[in-house]
Amino acid sequence: MGCKFIVDMSHYPKDAPFEVPEGWAWCKIGDIAIVARGGSPRPIENYLTTDSSGINWIKIGDAEQGGKYINSTKQKITHDGVSRSRIVHAGDFLLTNSMSFGRPYILNIDGCIHDGWLVISPLQEVINKDFFFYLLSSDFAYQQFSEQASGAVVSNLNKDKVAEAYIPLPPVREQAIIVKAIEAINLWIENIEQEQCSLFSLLSYSKEKILDLAIHGKLVTQDPTEEPAIELLKRINPNFTPSDNLHYKDCPEGWTIATVSDVFDINPKVHGRDEINAGFVPMTKICDGFYNKFSYEVRKWAKIKNGFTRFADGDIAVAKISPCLENRKSVIMSNLPNGIGAGTTELNIFRSKVVDPEYGLLFFKSDYFIKACACSYNGVVGQQRVSRSLIEGMQFLLPPMAEQKRIVKAVNRYFDVINRIESTLQ
Repeated sequence: MGCKFIVDMSHYPKDAPFEVPEGWAWCKIGDIAIVARGGSPRPIENYLTTDSSGINWIKIGDAEQGGKYINSTKQKITHDGVSRSRIVHAGDFLLTNSMSFGRPYILNIDGCIHDGWLVISPLQEVINKDFFFYLLSSDFAYQQFSEQASGAVVSNLNKDKVAEAYIPLPPVREQAIIVKAIEAINLWIENIEQEQCSLFSLLSYSKEKILDLAIHGKLVTQDPTEEPAIELLKRINPNFTPSDNLHYKDCPEGWTIATVSDVFDINPKVHGRDEINAGFVPMTKICDGFYNKFSYEVRKWAKIKNGFTRFADGDIAVAKISPCLENRKSVIMSNLPNGIGAGTTELNIFRSKVVDPEYGLLFFKSDYFIKACACSYNGVVGQQRVSRSLIEGMQFLLPPMAEQKRIVKAVNRYFDVINRIESTLQ
Protein backbone atom coordinates (compact mmCIF):
# COMPACT_ATOMS: atom_id res chain seq x y z
CA MET A 1 0.00 0.00 0.00
CA GLY A 2 1.58 3.31 -1.03
CA CYS A 3 0.55 6.88 -1.66
CA LYS A 4 -1.03 7.56 -5.03
CA PHE A 5 1.17 10.55 -5.91
CA ILE A 6 -0.62 13.09 -8.08
CA VAL A 7 1.62 15.63 -9.82
CA ASP A 8 -0.18 16.41 -13.06
CA MET A 9 -3.15 18.73 -12.43
CA SER A 10 -5.30 16.67 -14.77
CA HIS A 11 -5.04 13.79 -12.31
CA TYR A 12 -6.29 15.72 -9.30
CA PRO A 13 -9.43 14.36 -7.70
CA LYS A 14 -12.43 16.26 -9.01
CA ASP A 15 -13.23 17.60 -5.55
CA ALA A 16 -9.66 18.59 -4.59
CA PRO A 17 -10.08 21.48 -2.14
CA PHE A 18 -7.19 23.58 -3.47
CA GLU A 19 -4.14 23.49 -5.70
CA VAL A 20 -0.92 22.15 -4.20
CA PRO A 21 2.66 23.07 -5.19
CA GLU A 22 4.58 21.09 -7.74
CA GLY A 23 5.95 17.89 -6.25
CA TRP A 24 3.11 17.62 -3.74
CA ALA A 25 0.29 15.13 -3.97
CA TRP A 26 -3.32 14.80 -3.02
CA CYS A 27 -4.04 11.50 -1.35
CA LYS A 28 -6.38 10.00 1.18
CA ILE A 29 -5.41 9.17 4.75
CA GLY A 30 -6.16 5.53 3.95
CA ASP A 31 -3.51 5.64 1.20
CA ILE A 32 -0.70 6.29 3.67
CA ALA A 33 -2.01 4.81 6.91
CA ILE A 34 -4.09 2.04 8.43
CA VAL A 35 -7.14 3.36 10.29
CA ALA A 36 -8.91 1.19 12.90
CA ARG A 37 -11.30 1.63 15.78
CA GLY A 38 -10.66 0.64 19.37
CA GLY A 39 -12.62 -1.93 21.29
CA SER A 40 -14.07 -1.97 24.80
CA PRO A 41 -14.21 -5.13 26.89
CA ARG A 42 -17.43 -4.96 28.89
CA PRO A 43 -18.06 -4.52 31.68
CA ILE A 44 -14.66 -2.82 31.86
CA GLU A 45 -14.54 -3.17 35.67
CA ASN A 46 -14.06 -6.93 35.21
CA TYR A 47 -10.88 -6.37 33.22
CA LEU A 48 -9.13 -3.61 35.15
CA THR A 49 -6.11 -4.64 37.18
CA THR A 50 -3.52 -3.08 39.47
CA ASP A 51 -0.97 -5.77 38.57
CA SER A 52 2.22 -4.27 37.13
CA SER A 53 2.08 -6.86 34.33
CA GLY A 54 -1.23 -5.45 33.10
CA ILE A 55 -1.58 -3.73 29.74
CA ASN A 56 -1.86 0.06 29.55
CA TRP A 57 -5.54 1.03 29.23
CA ILE A 58 -5.45 4.31 27.29
CA LYS A 59 -8.27 6.74 28.00
CA ILE A 60 -8.93 10.29 26.83
CA GLY A 61 -8.21 11.48 30.35
CA ASP A 62 -4.62 10.27 29.96
CA ALA A 63 -3.95 12.98 27.38
CA GLU A 64 -2.97 16.42 28.59
CA GLN A 65 -5.42 19.09 27.49
CA GLY A 66 -3.89 20.83 24.50
CA GLY A 67 -0.95 18.39 24.57
CA LYS A 68 0.63 16.42 21.78
CA TYR A 69 1.62 13.09 23.33
CA ILE A 70 0.20 10.37 25.55
CA ASN A 71 3.01 9.19 27.80
CA SER A 72 1.30 7.15 30.51
CA THR A 73 -2.01 5.73 31.71
CA LYS A 74 -3.81 5.71 35.01
CA GLN A 75 -5.27 2.24 34.52
CA LYS A 76 -4.27 -1.18 33.19
CA ILE A 77 -6.33 -4.10 31.93
CA THR A 78 -5.75 -7.81 32.21
CA HIS A 79 -4.40 -9.91 29.34
CA ASP A 80 -7.91 -11.39 28.99
CA GLY A 81 -9.19 -7.93 28.14
CA VAL A 82 -6.67 -7.45 25.32
CA SER A 83 -8.50 -9.84 22.99
CA ARG A 84 -11.65 -7.71 23.38
CA SER A 85 -9.85 -4.43 22.74
CA ARG A 86 -7.28 -3.21 20.22
CA ILE A 87 -3.52 -3.11 20.75
CA VAL A 88 -1.73 0.09 19.76
CA HIS A 89 1.94 0.93 19.73
CA ALA A 90 4.28 3.85 20.35
CA GLY A 91 4.36 5.98 17.20
CA ASP A 92 0.69 5.38 16.41
CA PHE A 93 -1.74 8.29 16.28
CA LEU A 94 -4.93 8.28 18.32
CA LEU A 95 -7.90 10.32 17.15
CA THR A 96 -10.91 10.98 19.37
CA ASN A 97 -13.93 9.72 17.47
CA SER A 98 -16.83 10.90 19.59
CA MET A 99 -17.94 13.93 21.57
CA SER A 100 -14.93 16.28 21.07
CA PHE A 101 -13.96 14.26 18.04
CA GLY A 102 -11.00 14.80 15.75
CA ARG A 103 -8.34 15.66 18.36
CA PRO A 104 -5.08 13.83 17.53
CA TYR A 105 -2.39 12.54 19.90
CA ILE A 106 0.89 10.72 19.31
CA LEU A 107 1.48 7.63 21.42
CA ASN A 108 4.74 7.24 23.32
CA ILE A 109 3.60 3.97 24.90
CA ASP A 110 2.09 0.64 23.92
CA GLY A 111 -1.34 -0.32 25.20
CA CYS A 112 -5.00 -0.95 24.36
CA ILE A 113 -7.72 1.53 23.38
CA HIS A 114 -11.49 1.60 23.84
CA ASP A 115 -14.00 2.35 21.11
CA GLY A 116 -13.88 6.09 21.78
CA TRP A 117 -10.57 6.16 19.89
CA LEU A 118 -9.49 5.66 16.32
CA VAL A 119 -5.90 4.53 15.79
CA ILE A 120 -4.03 5.72 12.70
CA SER A 121 -0.78 3.91 11.90
CA PRO A 122 1.01 5.96 9.20
CA LEU A 123 3.73 4.68 6.89
CA GLN A 124 6.81 6.26 8.43
CA GLU A 125 8.73 6.33 5.15
CA VAL A 126 5.97 8.39 3.51
CA ILE A 127 5.01 10.97 6.12
CA ASN A 128 6.82 12.77 8.92
CA LYS A 129 4.97 12.10 12.20
CA ASP A 130 5.17 15.75 13.36
CA PHE A 131 3.91 16.96 9.98
CA PHE A 132 1.08 14.44 10.18
CA PHE A 133 0.20 15.67 13.68
CA TYR A 134 -0.04 19.29 12.52
CA LEU A 135 -2.02 18.19 9.47
CA LEU A 136 -4.53 16.26 11.60
CA SER A 137 -4.73 19.25 13.98
CA SER A 138 -5.52 21.69 11.17
CA ASP A 139 -8.87 23.36 10.55
CA PHE A 140 -8.79 21.79 7.09
CA ALA A 141 -8.74 18.26 8.54
CA TYR A 142 -11.25 19.09 11.27
CA GLN A 143 -13.70 20.51 8.74
CA GLN A 144 -13.65 17.22 6.82
CA PHE A 145 -14.05 15.20 10.02
CA SER A 146 -16.89 17.45 11.14
CA GLU A 147 -18.76 17.04 7.86
CA GLN A 148 -18.33 13.26 8.04
CA ALA A 149 -19.51 13.10 11.64
CA SER A 150 -22.61 15.27 11.15
CA GLY A 151 -26.11 13.88 10.96
CA ALA A 152 -25.85 11.36 13.79
CA VAL A 153 -27.57 11.78 17.16
CA VAL A 154 -24.10 11.72 18.76
CA SER A 155 -21.35 13.02 16.49
CA ASN A 156 -18.69 10.37 15.95
CA LEU A 157 -16.11 9.49 13.35
CA ASN A 158 -16.28 6.33 11.30
CA LYS A 159 -12.88 4.80 10.52
CA ASP A 160 -13.79 4.36 6.86
CA LYS A 161 -14.76 8.01 6.52
CA VAL A 162 -11.51 9.11 8.13
CA ALA A 163 -9.59 6.89 5.74
CA GLU A 164 -11.40 8.64 2.85
CA ALA A 165 -10.40 12.15 3.98
CA TYR A 166 -8.09 13.99 1.58
CA ILE A 167 -4.74 15.41 2.69
CA PRO A 168 -2.08 17.39 0.79
CA LEU A 169 1.22 15.52 0.93
CA PRO A 170 4.60 17.23 0.30
CA PRO A 171 7.86 15.32 -0.27
CA VAL A 172 9.25 13.96 3.03
CA ARG A 173 12.19 16.39 3.08
CA GLU A 174 9.84 19.34 2.61
CA GLN A 175 7.60 18.02 5.37
CA ALA A 176 10.51 18.34 7.80
CA ILE A 177 11.13 21.93 6.67
CA ILE A 178 7.44 22.76 7.20
CA VAL A 179 7.55 21.25 10.71
CA LYS A 180 10.52 23.45 11.65
CA ALA A 181 8.69 26.52 10.35
CA ILE A 182 5.51 25.66 12.28
CA GLU A 183 7.42 25.07 15.50
CA ALA A 184 9.32 28.35 15.08
CA ILE A 185 6.02 30.19 14.63
CA ASN A 186 4.50 28.38 17.63
CA LEU A 187 7.48 29.42 19.77
CA TRP A 188 7.08 33.00 18.58
CA ILE A 189 3.38 32.94 19.46
CA GLU A 190 4.16 31.44 22.87
CA ASN A 191 6.67 34.21 23.57
CA ILE A 192 4.10 36.83 22.56
CA GLU A 193 1.51 35.25 24.87
CA GLN A 194 4.01 35.25 27.75
CA GLU A 195 4.81 38.90 27.09
CA GLN A 196 1.09 39.62 26.92
CA CYS A 197 0.59 37.90 30.28
CA SER A 198 3.47 39.95 31.72
CA LEU A 199 1.91 43.12 30.33
CA PHE A 200 -1.45 42.26 31.92
CA SER A 201 0.35 41.79 35.25
CA LEU A 202 2.11 45.13 34.80
CA LEU A 203 -1.17 46.88 34.02
CA SER A 204 -2.81 45.29 37.05
CA TYR A 205 0.11 46.40 39.21
CA SER A 206 -0.23 49.90 37.74
CA LYS A 207 -3.85 50.02 38.93
CA GLU A 208 -2.78 48.95 42.41
CA LYS A 209 -0.03 51.59 42.46
CA ILE A 210 -2.40 54.33 41.28
CA LEU A 211 -4.82 53.48 44.09
CA ASP A 212 -1.98 53.47 46.61
CA LEU A 213 -0.85 56.92 45.47
CA ALA A 214 -4.46 58.12 45.53
CA ILE A 215 -5.21 57.22 49.16
CA HIS A 216 -1.83 58.57 50.36
CA GLY A 217 -2.21 62.02 48.81
CA LYS A 218 0.40 61.56 46.08
CA LEU A 219 -1.76 61.46 42.98
CA VAL A 220 -2.95 65.08 42.79
CA THR A 221 -1.58 68.28 44.28
CA GLN A 222 -3.09 69.79 47.41
CA ASP A 223 -4.95 73.10 47.31
CA PRO A 224 -4.36 75.13 50.53
CA THR A 225 -7.53 77.14 49.89
CA GLU A 226 -9.76 74.08 50.31
CA GLU A 227 -11.41 73.41 53.66
CA PRO A 228 -9.13 71.09 55.70
CA ALA A 229 -10.53 67.62 56.30
CA ILE A 230 -10.29 68.02 60.08
CA GLU A 231 -12.75 70.92 60.00
CA LEU A 232 -15.17 68.76 58.01
CA LEU A 233 -14.82 65.94 60.53
CA LYS A 234 -15.20 68.19 63.59
CA ARG A 235 -18.50 69.48 62.28
CA ILE A 236 -19.72 65.87 62.35
CA ASN A 237 -17.84 64.88 65.52
CA PRO A 238 -16.67 67.81 67.68
CA ASN A 239 -14.69 65.40 69.89
CA PHE A 240 -12.62 63.97 67.01
CA THR A 241 -8.88 63.79 67.76
CA PRO A 242 -6.43 62.93 64.95
CA SER A 243 -4.18 59.89 65.33
CA ASP A 244 -0.40 60.33 65.38
CA ASN A 245 0.32 56.92 63.86
CA LEU A 246 3.89 57.02 62.55
CA HIS A 247 2.79 55.27 59.35
CA TYR A 248 1.25 58.57 58.34
CA LYS A 249 3.91 60.99 59.61
CA ASP A 250 3.91 62.56 56.11
CA CYS A 251 0.22 63.40 56.14
CA PRO A 252 -0.51 65.69 53.16
CA GLU A 253 -1.47 69.30 53.80
CA GLY A 254 -5.15 69.65 54.50
CA TRP A 255 -5.61 65.93 55.19
CA THR A 256 -6.24 64.37 58.58
CA ILE A 257 -5.46 61.00 60.11
CA ALA A 258 -8.53 59.05 61.19
CA THR A 259 -9.85 55.49 61.37
CA VAL A 260 -12.53 53.83 59.29
CA SER A 261 -14.94 54.07 62.23
CA ASP A 262 -14.22 57.82 62.50
CA VAL A 263 -15.34 58.54 58.95
CA PHE A 264 -17.96 55.84 58.30
CA ASP A 265 -21.14 54.81 60.04
CA ILE A 266 -20.98 51.02 59.60
CA ASN A 267 -24.20 49.08 59.13
CA PRO A 268 -26.36 52.08 60.12
CA LYS A 269 -29.78 51.35 61.58
CA VAL A 270 -31.39 54.46 60.12
CA HIS A 271 -33.19 53.36 57.00
CA GLY A 272 -32.58 55.19 53.77
CA ARG A 273 -35.00 55.68 50.95
CA ASP A 274 -36.28 52.76 48.91
CA GLU A 275 -35.42 52.43 45.23
CA ILE A 276 -32.11 54.29 45.45
CA ASN A 277 -28.63 53.96 44.00
CA ALA A 278 -25.83 52.13 45.82
CA GLY A 279 -22.23 51.34 45.00
CA PHE A 280 -20.58 48.10 46.04
CA VAL A 281 -17.38 46.08 45.86
CA PRO A 282 -17.86 42.32 45.32
CA MET A 283 -15.03 40.20 46.74
CA THR A 284 -14.32 36.52 46.08
CA LYS A 285 -11.47 36.23 48.57
CA ILE A 286 -9.25 38.96 49.84
CA CYS A 287 -6.07 37.08 48.87
CA ASP A 288 -6.88 37.67 45.21
CA GLY A 289 -5.90 41.32 45.47
CA PHE A 290 -7.20 43.76 42.88
CA TYR A 291 -6.96 41.70 39.65
CA ASN A 292 -10.28 42.94 38.28
CA LYS A 293 -12.22 41.27 41.11
CA PHE A 294 -13.63 44.57 42.31
CA SER A 295 -15.95 46.96 40.54
CA TYR A 296 -17.93 50.08 41.23
CA GLU A 297 -21.51 49.80 40.05
CA VAL A 298 -24.59 51.94 40.40
CA ARG A 299 -27.96 50.23 40.32
CA LYS A 300 -31.47 50.54 41.61
CA TRP A 301 -32.26 48.33 44.59
CA ALA A 302 -35.68 47.31 45.78
CA LYS A 303 -36.91 47.65 49.36
CA ILE A 304 -35.24 45.37 51.90
CA LYS A 305 -37.39 43.64 54.51
CA ASN A 306 -37.93 45.28 57.88
CA GLY A 307 -35.16 44.66 60.35
CA PHE A 308 -32.36 45.07 57.84
CA THR A 309 -30.45 48.13 56.76
CA ARG A 310 -31.71 49.80 53.62
CA PHE A 311 -29.38 51.55 51.24
CA ALA A 312 -29.31 55.30 50.91
CA ASP A 313 -27.73 57.54 48.29
CA GLY A 314 -23.95 57.45 48.65
CA ASP A 315 -23.80 54.20 50.66
CA ILE A 316 -20.93 51.82 49.98
CA ALA A 317 -21.70 48.13 50.38
CA VAL A 318 -18.66 45.89 50.81
CA ALA A 319 -18.98 42.12 50.88
CA LYS A 320 -17.76 40.62 54.12
CA ILE A 321 -14.29 39.36 53.46
CA SER A 322 -13.48 35.65 53.34
CA PRO A 323 -9.70 35.60 53.00
CA CYS A 324 -8.96 32.04 51.91
CA LEU A 325 -12.21 30.25 51.19
CA GLU A 326 -11.69 29.04 47.63
CA ASN A 327 -15.36 28.31 46.95
CA ARG A 328 -16.97 31.42 48.42
CA LYS A 329 -18.70 33.29 45.61
CA SER A 330 -18.72 37.03 45.14
CA VAL A 331 -21.74 38.79 46.55
CA ILE A 332 -23.26 40.43 43.48
CA MET A 333 -26.27 42.23 44.85
CA SER A 334 -28.07 42.38 41.52
CA ASN A 335 -28.47 38.61 41.83
CA LEU A 336 -30.30 38.87 45.14
CA PRO A 337 -34.12 38.82 45.03
CA ASN A 338 -36.40 41.57 46.24
CA GLY A 339 -36.64 41.40 50.00
CA ILE A 340 -33.04 40.34 50.48
CA GLY A 341 -33.63 39.38 54.09
CA ALA A 342 -30.80 37.33 55.59
CA GLY A 343 -28.76 37.87 52.45
CA THR A 344 -27.66 41.20 53.93
CA THR A 345 -25.51 39.32 56.46
CA GLU A 346 -23.02 38.96 53.60
CA LEU A 347 -22.55 42.75 53.43
CA ASN A 348 -21.18 45.59 55.50
CA ILE A 349 -22.79 48.92 54.72
CA PHE A 350 -20.57 52.03 54.97
CA ARG A 351 -22.32 55.41 55.16
CA SER A 352 -20.46 58.69 55.46
CA LYS A 353 -21.02 62.44 55.38
CA VAL A 354 -17.32 63.20 55.02
CA VAL A 355 -16.26 60.65 52.38
CA ASP A 356 -17.28 60.81 48.74
CA PRO A 357 -18.63 57.30 47.95
CA GLU A 358 -16.41 56.81 44.92
CA TYR A 359 -13.34 57.89 46.89
CA GLY A 360 -14.37 55.49 49.66
CA LEU A 361 -14.47 52.69 47.11
CA LEU A 362 -10.92 53.53 46.04
CA PHE A 363 -9.86 52.90 49.64
CA PHE A 364 -11.66 49.54 49.76
CA LYS A 365 -10.07 48.57 46.45
CA SER A 366 -6.59 49.64 47.49
CA ASP A 367 -3.71 47.28 48.13
CA TYR A 368 -3.37 48.84 51.58
CA PHE A 369 -6.85 47.68 52.60
CA ILE A 370 -6.49 44.29 50.92
CA LYS A 371 -3.15 43.45 52.52
CA ALA A 372 -4.27 44.60 55.94
CA CYS A 373 -7.22 42.20 55.75
CA ALA A 374 -5.16 39.34 54.32
CA CYS A 375 -2.43 39.69 56.95
CA SER A 376 -5.03 39.61 59.71
CA TYR A 377 -6.20 36.21 58.51
CA ASN A 378 -2.73 34.73 59.01
CA GLY A 379 -3.81 31.23 57.98
CA VAL A 380 -5.97 30.58 61.05
CA VAL A 381 -8.08 27.50 60.31
CA GLY A 382 -11.78 28.08 60.73
CA GLN A 383 -11.62 31.88 60.58
CA GLN A 384 -14.07 32.64 57.81
CA ARG A 385 -14.23 36.43 57.84
CA VAL A 386 -12.04 39.39 58.64
CA SER A 387 -13.56 40.94 61.75
CA ARG A 388 -15.49 44.17 61.59
CA SER A 389 -13.41 45.50 64.49
CA LEU A 390 -10.25 45.12 62.39
CA ILE A 391 -11.77 47.19 59.60
CA GLU A 392 -13.11 49.79 62.04
CA GLY A 393 -9.63 50.33 63.46
CA MET A 394 -7.85 50.69 60.12
CA GLN A 395 -6.13 54.01 59.52
CA PHE A 396 -7.95 56.18 57.01
CA LEU A 397 -6.19 59.22 55.59
CA LEU A 398 -8.99 61.70 54.93
CA PRO A 399 -8.53 64.40 52.25
CA PRO A 400 -10.66 67.53 51.90
CA MET A 401 -13.91 66.76 50.10
CA ALA A 402 -12.97 68.75 47.00
CA GLU A 403 -9.67 66.88 46.74
CA GLN A 404 -11.46 63.54 47.09
CA LYS A 405 -13.46 64.38 43.98
CA ARG A 406 -10.33 65.48 42.10
CA ILE A 407 -8.61 62.20 43.07
CA VAL A 408 -11.57 60.19 41.76
CA LYS A 409 -11.41 62.02 38.43
CA ALA A 410 -7.66 61.44 38.18
CA VAL A 411 -7.97 57.72 38.99
CA ASN A 412 -10.77 57.30 36.44
CA ARG A 413 -8.68 59.08 33.81
CA TYR A 414 -5.67 56.83 34.41
CA PHE A 415 -7.83 53.70 34.57
CA ASP A 416 -9.50 54.60 31.28
CA VAL A 417 -6.10 54.59 29.61
CA ILE A 418 -5.13 51.27 31.20
CA ASN A 419 -8.48 49.71 30.31
CA ARG A 420 -8.08 50.76 26.67
CA ILE A 421 -4.64 49.11 26.59
CA GLU A 422 -6.08 45.97 28.18
CA SER A 423 -8.88 45.84 25.62
CA THR A 424 -6.36 45.77 22.77
CA LEU A 425 -4.70 42.72 24.35
CA GLN A 426 -7.86 40.62 24.59
